[in-house]
Amino acid sequence: MGEKDNDKYNQANQIFESFVQASTCKGSIQAFNILTRHLELDPLDNRNFYAKLKSKVTSWKAKALWNKLDKRASHKEYKRGKSCTNTKCLIIGGGPCGLRTAIELAFLGAKVVVVEKRDTFSRNNVLHLWPFTIHDLRSLGAKKFYGKFCAGSIDHISIRQLQLILFKVALLLGVEIYVNLEFVKVLEPPEDQENQKIGWRAEFLPMDHPLSEFEFDVIIGADGRRNSLEGFKRKEFRGKLAIAITANFINKNTTAEAKVEEISGVAFIFNQKFFQDLKEETGIDLENIVYYKDSTHYFVMTAKKQSLLEKGVIINDFIDTEILLCVENVDQDNLLSYAREAADFATDYQLPALDFAINHYGQPDVAMFDFTSMYASENAALIRERHRHQLLVALVGDSLVEPFWPMGTGCARGFLAAFDTAWMVKSWAQGKSPLDILAERESIYRLLPQTTPENITKNFDQYTIDPATRYPNLNSSCVRPHQVSQDINNKTLYIQSDARKKIILSEYDIKPNKLLTWCQKQTEGYKNVNITDLTSSWKSGLALCAVIHRFKPDLVDFDSLNEEDAVENNQLAFDIAEREFGIPPVTTGKEMVSAGEPDKLSMVMYLSKFYELFRGTPLRAVGKLASLLLLSAKIKLFLLHIQGSLKREFPQTIGGSEICYFCKKRVYVMERLSAEGHFFHRECFKCVICATTLRLATYTFDAEEGNFYCKLHFAQCKTKNIHRKKRAEIKVYIYFH
Repeated sequence: MGEKDNDKYNQANQIFESFVQASTCKGSIQAFNILTRHLELDPLDNRNFYAKLKSKVTSWKAKALWNKLDKRASHKEYKRGKSCTNTKCLIIGGGPCGLRTAIELAFLGAKVVVVEKRDTFSRNNVLHLWPFTIHDLRSLGAKKFYGKFCAGSIDHISIRQLQLILFKVALLLGVEIYVNLEFVKVLEPPEDQENQKIGWRAEFLPMDHPLSEFEFDVIIGADGRRNSLEGFKRKEFRGKLAIAITANFINKNTTAEAKVEEISGVAFIFNQKFFQDLKEETGIDLENIVYYKDSTHYFVMTAKKQSLLEKGVIINDFIDTEILLCVENVDQDNLLSYAREAADFATDYQLPALDFAINHYGQPDVAMFDFTSMYASENAALIRERHRHQLLVALVGDSLVEPFWPMGTGCARGFLAAFDTAWMVKSWAQGKSPLDILAERESIYRLLPQTTPENITKNFDQYTIDPATRYPNLNSSCVRPHQVSQDINNKTLYIQSDARKKIILSEYDIKPNKLLTWCQKQTEGYKNVNITDLTSSWKSGLALCAVIHRFKPDLVDFDSLNEEDAVENNQLAFDIAEREFGIPPVTTGKEMVSAGEPDKLSMVMYLSKFYELFRGTPLRAVGKLASLLLLSAKIKLFLLHIQGSLKREFPQTIGGSEICYFCKKRVYVMERLSAEGHFFHRECFKCVICATTLRLATYTFDAEEGNFYCKLHFAQCKTKNIHRKKRAEIKVYIYFH
C-alpha cells in the first residue's frame, strides 16, 4: 500500500471517528456523507455497503464495533443477510422503535428506507431500560457511540441519545434515512397494469421528492400515537384521572451535581412521610416522583388535580380532561414554579441551580399531560391488495401500544415489537401464506401487553428475532388462520374502488363499561360475588377467583373460599393467574386489601388480560348443573395437593416479580430497586457491615463475596483482606521452607 493510500485510510479513520462522536442528527449526516464520498462508497448499495465500509475503516475502535455488529449479524435467522434480499421496506418515523426495526430488517438483507419529518433529535426525556434492552443495545455497540451508556448501575438513557445511537448504527448497515420528509399517505397501484406495472408507493411532502417513485412491499408505522397509517382501529384503556408533569433542567456536570442521588421511583404508598412533608412545606401534592440524571436533570411526577388548582397551575376546574389541561387553562409560569419546587424538595435542595433546559420549540422543557387513558391497536398487522399487488402493513412502538410510563414499558415493548415485526417480514419474504403470517403475528401480539422484565426469557444472549427465544410461554398459534380470514378477505380490507375507504377490521373495543359487563356475565351465579364496578367489587378476592373458576374450575376450589379471608383470596388469584396464564400481578393480596380502594386503571389493565385470554370461550354452567364437574375438580385439587407436598416447596417467585437478594421474599415491580443484576426491596438495601441504608449512587459491591457495602466499610474490608492474604502467604512460605 502506497503512501497516498495510507493517508487516505488514516483520513477515513479520522472521519469515521468524527461520525462516531457526532452529537446531533445533522452532524451525524454530515460526517457520514463526507466519509462515504472520501471512500467512494455508494450508501444506496445496501447489499454491499457495510462490507465495503468495514474493509476500508480499520482503526482499532472501528474493528471493535465491526466485531459486535458481525456477531449480531451471525444469527441464523438472518441467513447472512439473504433472508429478505428482494424485500423493500418503508418505515415511517425515525424514533427509537422505528430505527430499531430498521436495523433488524437491514440484518435480514432488506432494502430499508426510513422517513423522518424532523432533522433534530431534541427529546430530553429519559427512558427506563429493562435489562434485556441494555444487553441488546450493548450488542449493537452503544458503548462505542456513547461512553457513558448504562455505566455501573445506570439503567436509563435520554430519548435523543438513544435515537442518535440507533441512527448511526442504521446508517452503517446501509439503511437509507431521509430527514425533513413527511409521509402523507399510501398510494395504490394504478388500475392499468398492462401499460404501468407499478406497485404500492407513498406520497410525501415535499411532493417532488425522488422517494415518491419508489415501490414498497412492506410499510411500517412508527410515528407514535398519531399513527399515519389507515386500517388500524384502536382500543382504549381508561382509569382514574392521572396528570403527569415532566421537567428537564440543565445539567452542567459539576461535582456538586454529580453528588446528588437519583430517585428511581418513590410512590406515596411506600413513602408517605416524604409526600406529606412535601405537601406541608410547599403545598405540592404528588402521588409519585422519579429523578434521573442524564444529559439533563430529568424529573417526572404524577400530581393531584386539587394541588394543581390550589397552586394556580390549572386555572379553572373542568370535568373534561382535554379542556382541563388545554393551553388556555394552564398558567405556564405557575407550572414552571411547581415543577422546580418539587424537584428542589425531592433532591433535598442539593442541586446548585435549576435552570430549565430548552425544548425544540425554544421553550422551557416542561410538559403536563394526561395519561388517564392509553391506547393500543387492535391488530398488529394487515395485508392490502390492489390489482394483484400485495402490501404488508404493520405497526411498532407507540403506534402499536402506548406505554404505561411509571413501569418503563415503552422502549422495552417497542424493541420486542420490532423483533416480532422483523420475524413477520421474514415470513412474508419467504412466501408464507398471508393468513398464516397474520395469525402468527396476532398470536404473538397478544403476549406483548403482558410482558414484564420477569416473564420474558432471562438468557439474553439467546435472543433473536425468533419469538421462541424471548417468550417462555409462547403459543404462536393461539389465533388461528380462520380467525383472520374475514379481515384478509373482507372487501373493506381491500380498496375496491378509486375512492379511498376507511378500513374497518373489528368491532371489539375494551372500554371499562364493556369490560364490566363481561366480568358480570362471567361471575353470574357465584355466591357472595356481586360486581357493580371495577374497583371495590374486587376487594374480597372472590370475584377474581370466580373469573378463574368459570374457565378453569380445576384450579380453584371456589366453595372452600371465605369472603373474610380477602388477603388469601386475592393472593391465590394472583398466583394462579401468573403461574397458569402468564398474567403478572399488579400488587400483592395484602396491599390489595390495605389500600382503601383498588386503583381503577390497574384493575382495568389487569382484568383486560383475562378478557383477551378468555373472550369467545363458551360459558360453563354454574350451580346444580355443575355439581358433577365441581366434585371432579375437588378430587383433582386434592390429588394435586398431595403431589405438591411430596415434591418441593411451592416456589416463592409465583405471584411476584423477583426474590429480594437480601431477605429472600418477593419484591414487586413498584417497590423494588436493582443493582449488579439483583433485585431487592428499598429498605433491604443495606451495608453488610454497619446496616446503613445504601443509595444507588453511593454503594460498593464485592463480586467475589456477593456483598454490598458502604464506601467506608468496603475500603476497610479490602484492607483487612489484603493483610490476611499477606499473612497467609507468609505462613505458606514458612511451611514450605
